[in-house]
Amino acid sequence: MSTGKVRDFDEITSFLGDYGLFQILIIVLLSFSAMPAGYMGVIVVFVSDTPEHYCRSSINSTRYGTDWEQENGFQERGSWMGPGSCSRYKLRENWTTAAGFNDTEQCLDGWVFSTDRYTATIVSEWDLVCDNAWKVPFSTSLFFVGVLIGSFASGHLSDRFGRKPVLFFTMVLQTVTALIQATSVTWVMFSILNCLRGLGQISSLIASLILGSEMLSQSVRVTYILLGHSLGFGIGYALLPLFAYFIRGWRMLLVAAAIPGFLFIPTWCLIPESPRWLLQKGRVEEAELVIHKAAQWNRVPAPEVIFRAGECLELMQNKDEEEQTYTYMDLIRTHNIRNITIFGVFIWMSVTMVYYGLSLNSSNLNGNVYLNCFISAAIDIVVYVATWLLINRAPRPTFLFSTLMTLFIPLLITAFFFSDMPVMFQVLALVGKIGVSAAYCFIYVFFTELMPTVVRNMGLGICSTAARIGAIISPYLLYMSVYSRILPYIIFGTVSIMAAVVSMLLPDTRNSKLPDLITQTKHIRR
Repeated sequence: MSTGKVRDFDEITSFLGDYGLFQILIIVLLSFSAMPAGYMGVIVVFVSDTPEHYCRSSINSTRYGTDWEQENGFQERGSWMGPGSCSRYKLRENWTTAAGFNDTEQCLDGWVFSTDRYTATIVSEWDLVCDNAWKVPFSTSLFFVGVLIGSFASGHLSDRFGRKPVLFFTMVLQTVTALIQATSVTWVMFSILNCLRGLGQISSLIASLILGSEMLSQSVRVTYILLGHSLGFGIGYALLPLFAYFIRGWRMLLVAAAIPGFLFIPTWCLIPESPRWLLQKGRVEEAELVIHKAAQWNRVPAPEVIFRAGECLELMQNKDEEEQTYTYMDLIRTHNIRNITIFGVFIWMSVTMVYYGLSLNSSNLNGNVYLNCFISAAIDIVVYVATWLLINRAPRPTFLFSTLMTLFIPLLITAFFFSDMPVMFQVLALVGKIGVSAAYCFIYVFFTELMPTVVRNMGLGICSTAARIGAIISPYLLYMSVYSRILPYIIFGTVSIMAAVVSMLLPDTRNSKLPDLITQTKHIRR
């Protein structure tokens, strides 16, 4: 018999508590799954770095050999062999120096690469310099193309086949692809595998985020996303410079990066499917089995029948609508979900473009590349913890607006007042990084709460797809510094203030329950 009272998932499963053994296990395991994604996205900083190089001399390469080169100081004084790393002075057959010779030619005999920092990168392996230098950013762009495809496709697959299968399949894809990529024999093979690795990286990251968010209560959900999932991502990012410092060859670095993915695969037996998703698909018995196992782990009594027809989710009451299959078109079906989707696409694209722009630029700042990378990751970790402490102190739109303003102000001050002062330039750029890192992790919390269960993975997938477009654009914006050093910062600052204004139109989800149906989507502010 129906009791006439409709209760939501959080209310029905409240007997499980918030921080039982089950919840802690889910937080730890799914946070561990985010670590490989943390370093896979920026491993290109070391794998594709360009070592110092100069043209190999036609004399020492064809007639005298490497021993002659070392004896005559070409390793140390190679720069005098030509006016730059892409050309050399023409040498006469009976000359040993180029003194007085002004004619230049291309590097016909290849290049000599410094091994001070790396034993090998893809640049030194396949001579990706000078006329072939475009292949380096292109292979990085292909990674983000894979991320874009994965963002779009994984959402639909996850909403249709389940969060758990997509999580583990894409984790395997990311891991195996990295291993095969380490055996690449050509740049083309490396680039194709880079695209596949990007597809696996973002798909596993989003699937684990959604899976954990849907299994945990509202009070635990924010802690999981910020102190679990985001922190796992940040720790993975911070481990990268440590690995790269001790593993100087790009092939072995990729092999080491794949190992944590293999360690995660056996957790299939411990991580259940999302009970919310099971309920949405009408698989009530399986959803109850997950909750009963969680109750056993937490050592709390559970009702024999958990999801009663009369007091369960409105989601289950709509079962007569045939087994409704949701598509991406449902993200624009109603006025409310359409507004959330459009605003989400713009905000995610803006925040991610600036985040990756500043992250990739941190490796180009003065100083040690390993230390710069670690500082960038450490900033992210500190920001995730600070965001967790502050997130419930203000409405969600206000918090996002504040983080974007923290980004906007230092960027424009940097651009207009300190462009010729390297120390202040670097300090203010790092302050901007604090603001965008806070916004970057916060949008995962905010839009997880805004999107209803039936299209949550697709909704975040669309937003993440837009974000990857921003990531693809960011390296080209940084390249504009060739023409004007302040131009990228002006663009980043302008985009951040536009996103800040749009964020104030979004509804507040603080202390709200996750919506399950599209009809439960909140109205935007007016």
